[in-house]
Amino acid sequence: MSNERNTKNRFESLCGDEMELRRRGYRYIAGVDEAGRGPMAGPVVAAAVVLRPDAFIPLLDDSKKLAPRLREALFPDVLAQAVAVGIGIRSARFVDMKGIAEATYAAMRQAVVALARRGYPPELVLVDGNRPVPALPFPQETRVRGDSAVACIAAASIIAKVMRDRIMASYQDLYPEYGFGKHKGYCTADHRKNLERLGPCPIHRKSFSPVQLAGDVLDELHVLAVDEDSVEPPGCVHGEPFRGHVGRN
Repeated sequence: MSNERNTKNRFESLCGDEMELRRRGYRYIAGVDEAGRGPMAGPVVAAAVVLRPDAFIPLLDDSKKLAPRLREALFPDVLAQAVAVGIGIRSARFVDMKGIAEATYAAMRQAVVALARRGYPPELVLVDGNRPVPALPFPQETRVRGDSAVACIAAASIIAKVMRDRIMASYQDLYPEYGFGKHKGYCTADHRKNLERLGPCPIHRKSFSPVQLAGDVLDELHVLAVDEDSVEPPGCVHGEPFRGHVGRN
């Protein structure tokens, strides 16, 4: 009984920010977070989530604190308790062209705009961290460590992380030698060894230093890589980044 009470109290504390905002008249409050800033391969994925006022998601927390199996288990719970969910994805190629900061902001803008296209334009966007999203066409506020303290941001962190992990698992089938299904593109020892042995593949971020070093070795050996434009993240419309949204009335 005490565990149930603790779980309920924990979730209610996560909802405190949103409850206060709703008392002030806000209806659609979107939490935004991203996954994939640090890896040296794969896309940046962002999610924007508007939770129902009566939402209850036991064990909701910052995705980084949760085991992969629990994140997967919470994924459908978040969808079921959300008014709407928007997804934004920017590829490794975009990261190389614009930089990781702009790629992250662009994915966040995509995710929030997806909510509006679904018919749920947010009256306020709560952004994880301390930096607002440039050129976001909706009012926004930042929340430091929001993924651990604000329910809609925690929910967004789970959606973004699970979506990105699934994308990287799909890339495992395309490039089985690199082990993307295991390390998800992060700079692990195994990933670095495979990169040094094989050189970069089309979804590696060529602007990241470990990939640059491996690419320099390839250049010396006169090995050519396939252009990344020929490889799109699973779920993409040809030539366009995936813009997903799930809504519940």
